[in-house]
Amino acid sequence: METPLAERIRPQKLEDYISQLHLVGPNGSLTKQIANGSIPSMIFWGSPGTGKTTLAQIIAKESNRPFYELSAINSGVKDIRDVIEKAKQSGGLFTAKNPILFIDEIHRFSKSQQDSLLGAVEKGWITLIGATTENPSFEVIPALLSRCQVYILNPFSKEDLLALLNRAIEKDVILSTKKIEIEESEALLRLSGGDGRKLLNIFELVVNASSESQILITNKKVLDLVQQNTVLYDKTGEQHYDIISAFIKSIRGSDPNGAVYWLARMIEGGEDVKFIARRMLILASEDIGNANPTALIMANNTFQAVATIGYPESRILLSQCAIYLATSAKSNASYMAIEEALHMVKETGNLSVPLHLRNAPTKLMKELGYGDDYKYAHSYENNFIELEFLPDEIKNTKLYNPGNNARENELRKFLQNRWKDKYDY
Repeated sequence: METPLAERIRPQKLEDYISQLHLVGPNGSLTKQIANGSIPSMIFWGSPGTGKTTLAQIIAKESNRPFYELSAINSGVKDIRDVIEKAKQSGGLFTAKNPILFIDEIHRFSKSQQDSLLGAVEKGWITLIGATTENPSFEVIPALLSRCQVYILNPFSKEDLLALLNRAIEKDVILSTKKIEIEESEALLRLSGGDGRKLLNIFELVVNASSESQILITNKKVLDLVQQNTVLYDKTGEQHYDIISAFIKSIRGSDPNGAVYWLARMIEGGEDVKFIARRMLILASEDIGNANPTALIMANNTFQAVATIGYPESRILLSQCAIYLATSAKSNASYMAIEEALHMVKETGNLSVPLHLRNAPTKLMKELGYGDDYKYAHSYENNFIELEFLPDEIKNTKLYNPGNNARENELRKFLQNRWKDKYDY
């Protein structure tokens, strides 16, 4: 069986590695560590085909360490323990040269499987490198995550993808014997979705399907050969992100029909139920918020339920939640408020907490005026007394602007009654 193109031209040295300059460029956060051989346990988080496995292999080679690889799809606790035992016996115990254990798709490991790694990482028997396409904050247990550095791998740029193609044409033992000219690259790049591995797979398919002595790559040729089989390539790549995007936008746009259709596409494609539910949980706050606070409760209950039930029954819960969110009143006021506040913090820096708002646990702090002039809201009518709760430099700044919906219009009236003209509600 012929080795796939992506595997044949996989870089073996750091200088051949394309992209991720923020990690392995001249000033990259990993460059010095690799050069020094002081490699910490780490998690690579990035889209499929961004070079996570390749980078792990190069790190092992450059730092002259034994390299063990497991896939979370087909490895259990026993496999992990076997590899750890091998690593302990391969030398380098308690030294900077301990073996590297690379675990692909670490987010698919259960809690008990991840727990089995803790001791080995903590005691220095292995240096763990995990690869994940999902947010490690949700999918990696806190005890393991706290022992690892998280590095984000960005999708390949257009220039990176073209560089991959050119290297394949020049360096590959098979393709270098053919006369290949890329007249148009847009279709190749679009179908790849920033996934380097998928790009090379598609490119190889097109080249192998061409019988001419001189192969001319055009958009039409690529689409004719590949588009009818796009599903074979897109399950975890471009289509994964496009469909979840269409799903979220359908809910945001209050269309339950679009929402259920795209939900069905994800279910049929075997999408992780927790991934779908998690995105609805985010949307319930970002796009509905205080227009209907029950939406967040609904989405959270759905997340808990589908994680317990799984397929196929969870399809009904997901459908119910998606329809509820799509038909709910919408507001992004909470999202806009925190974005505005974060922007202000970045611009104004660490402004001092007003004295009347400071904590005063010691006698000295009380003597310095901490907490003076603070008025306890519950001691006043309607449990409210007008005070300044922002630093002097930004006082009277309105960050929360209620949305135009029934519930938030009530909130606007409440704030008008309390604050009068202060915040211009």
